[in-house]
Amino acid sequence: MIPVSMVGRVGELAELDRAWSTVAGTGRSAPAVTVITGAAGVGKSRLVAAAVEGLSPRPAVILTGTARVHDPAPYDWLAAVLSVRDVGVLDLPSDALAWLAQHPAAPRERYAPGTLLRLAVRTVRSLVGAGPAVLVVEDLHDLDPASLNLVVELATAPQLPALLVVASRPPADAVAPDLTRRVLARLCGVRSAVRQHLGPLGVAEVAEILTQVYGDSPLPARVCAGVWQRTGGNPYALTELLAVHAGRGLEALVREPLPEHLRMPSPRATAPPEAELTGREVEVLGCLVAGMSNKQAARALGISVRTVTVHVSNLLRKTGSASRTEAAIWAVQHRVPGAGQVRG
Repeated sequence: MIPVSMVGRVGELAELDRAWSTVAGTGRSAPAVTVITGAAGVGKSRLVAAAVEGLSPRPAVILTGTARVHDPAPYDWLAAVLSVRDVGVLDLPSDALAWLAQHPAAPRERYAPGTLLRLAVRTVRSLVGAGPAVLVVEDLHDLDPASLNLVVELATAPQLPALLVVASRPPADAVAPDLTRRVLARLCGVRSAVRQHLGPLGVAEVAEILTQVYGDSPLPARVCAGVWQRTGGNPYALTELLAVHAGRGLEALVREPLPEHLRMPSPRATAPPEAELTGREVEVLGCLVAGMSNKQAARALGISVRTVTVHVSNLLRKTGSASRTEAAIWAVQHRVPGAGQVRG
């Protein structure tokens, strides 16, 4: 597999490893929380998988689950966890386990919501045992409200020796945007919680991946920039592009028509033709073009992360972009002077 999502993610992997050390290495009893957000295809799941695979010492328990997007039901996350476990060994009421596991033969009379939530937490505690454990919550944005409540409870549960890793798209993409926004805010508000937002890859990182695939010789800057613009620096789109044009040579990456599922909507349709940007906004836009996070942009420009966040919000509004990727592509398409000159 092409290591697309791992290029440019070294810092994130190291941060996840440090979070794990607070659980496994220091005997911490409260959960350590890491929240990873980003657009579809930006590499959240691959980052989590690579991080968990490389954890040392190895977790005694790994619990992972996600939503049933097409047929959601209460406690989807826990049901996914229990689907690959022997629930018969758990010291819990069998009818409650049947509800939590979404068993088709579950009793008609269910527990009160608060009672069921407490039993769900108790179930996870039983599975974790003495730990240390890793709890992976994929696609938080698609989870049902009961699962979201459970995730918040686990993040603050005392005497739970676990690293809780949550991956989510932005709240705007969620099934319940407001609820997801509140849950993410609560998770990020947990003491010592780590927040990682994965942005698109920059041109240099796309060039690094192309070099891995096509050899060590210097690649034409024109091709690297063209591939970056066609994919928006999105790791999934880049992987798909490389797979579709495998064996056809570099030029095919920028000349051959894109498959329908890789055609990114052009921001030109909604972006104002003459967005009035301040000098600082142009500098921040340059950081987006380079694929920098808010923290990296703040360091490069000598301003606070909060100030960068405000500028990014203004840029999305002024350019009519729905994401950082669209704003970066907008800058390239409109050839914004100075937007490509920032270096980390």
